[in-house]
Amino acid sequence: MALRFAAEGADVTVGDLRREPREGGRPTVELIEERGGRAVHVEADAASAADIDVLVRTAVERTGRLDVMVPNAIVAGRHSKGLLETSEDDWDAIMAVGLRGVFLACKRAVEQMLPQEPIGEARGRIVTISSQHGMVGPPGHIAYAAAKGGVVNLTRQIAVDFGPRGIVCNAVAPGKILTTPLDEPDTAESLAYSHARTPFPRLGRPEDVASLAVFLASDDCTYMSGANVLVDGGWMAY
Repeated sequence: MALRFAAEGADVTVGDLRREPREGGRPTVELIEERGGRAVHVEADAASAADIDVLVRTAVERTGRLDVMVPNAIVAGRHSKGLLETSEDDWDAIMAVGLRGVFLACKRAVEQMLPQEPIGEARGRIVTISSQHGMVGPPGHIAYAAAKGGVVNLTRQIAVDFGPRGIVCNAVAPGKILTTPLDEPDTAESLAYSHARTPFPRLGRPEDVASLAVFLASDDCTYMSGANVLVDGGWMAY
């Protein structure tokens, strides 16, 4: 998403606990700058209000305003289990980033956006990242599903409360997207299930999510707010 936003002309402030990807490869900011884009990395914990404030202030110092916020951080992996196996620490780890972090990012973004002059019909746009697992009960992932379900309704609430003041807020709900997570790698069995469950003949790519996020952040998306938009190859239609 960061690469795609930069390619569309955005000055991107990337917030993460580390600059180098855990899965390997080059830092996002380097890739953006290599392609002629503008970006800066800020060391930030999504669960920290102070760090979120630094992110927003950094973006505003660079461009004079905040047009788009995309809260995308999540913790799952070893913490994501069934109800009886989930400890309080597991629950708190997922909620701190996956729901509290989104709340903090949205709150700070709205605070910045409200006094800004509108561009077109919007003062600012928020694109949250939910999940198909925020709409169903995925076996064995109670805290993750609860967090993502919370993101869906947080998105609606922001759209309702701040739409009259020019804030557009929508969610992207990815299906099975092929990435390389270190803490929950795909198995042959899980990929076979995803293929069987997805009507489209291939599974998702990060670019599929990025394309939708860019649309939801664009001037073409104004009379659409509070939506939880699936990009899942038809998974939830099955």
